[in-house]
Amino acid sequence: MIFVDQVHPELHARHTPGATIEELTPGGYRLTIPGGLAGTYRWAQLDDYAQIQRRQFRWKTPCSLEIKARVSIKNLPGTWGFGFWNDPFSANQGLGGMARRLPVLPNTAWYFYGSPPNYLSLRDDIPAQGFLAAVFSSPPIPPPLLTPGLLALPLLALRPTARLIRRLARSIVKDDAVAVKTDFTQWQTYRIDLTPRASRFTINGNLVFEVACVPNGLLGLVLWIDNQFAAFTPDGRLKSGALPNPPAWIEIKF
Repeated sequence: MIFVDQVHPELHARHTPGATIEELTPGGYRLTIPGGLAGTYRWAQLDDYAQIQRRQFRWKTPCSLEIKARVSIKNLPGTWGFGFWNDPFSANQGLGGMARRLPVLPNTAWYFYGSPPNYLSLRDDIPAQGFLAAVFSSPPIPPPLLTPGLLALPLLALRPTARLIRRLARSIVKDDAVAVKTDFTQWQTYRIDLTPRASRFTINGNLVFEVACVPNGLLGLVLWIDNQFAAFTPDGRLKSGALPNPPAWIEIKF
C-alpha cells in the first residue's frame, strides 16, 4: 500500500505504511521511515510528478535546484537523495490516483546516497556507492520502442550475457558521478545547475562536480529516503531488495 497526500500546490507526499512526512516549517519537511527487518520496503518521498504524465513534467535544461538538507544517520542501509529525474523505472498503472507510466531510459541529475550493496552505474571506473553527485543522460526513446528489449530481460540471469548487455547499455546510457565528502548529518546547502553544456553541483557555494553530461528531456523533482538496494555490478550480478534498517529521517528546506 502507498499513501499519497498533497502537501504543497506542486508537491505530493508518498510513503509506505509506518513512514511519515511532516511539514515542520513553511517549505521545511521531515521524511521519516520506521526501523524494521529485511524484506519489507520502507519509503517516504516528496515529488512533483505523482499524478501527471511524463510529457507534463515541469523541469528541463536550463534549470536549477537549491535546498538545505540533513540526514539523521551516516550509514543508513538503503538510499536517499534529491534532485531531478524522469522516474525511468516506474510501471505505474494508475493505482492510487497516480499517472499511468511505462519505463524509459534514465535521465537524472541528483545528490544520491546508496549503501552497500547498491551499485547504480553502468561504468566500472566511477563510484557507485556512498554519497554521490551523479548524472545519467539517455536519448529520449519512446517507451513502445523499448518494448523489444524486454525480451532480453531473462538473459540477465546468465552472468556472461548480463556483462555483455551491461557493456552494450553503456553505449546508449551515459553516466558520471563523483564521491562527495561532506557531513550530511549537518545542515548543508546543496545546489544543482543544469545548462545545455554541463551539470554543475555545489555545496555551500563550493563546486564539488561539473561534468559535460546533461540529462535529456523533461524531468521531475524528487526527494526521498528508503531502505532498498538495487545493483547491476561489473561481474554481471543483478539484484535488488529491502535491507534491515534503524528508524531514520531526512529533513529538507526549500
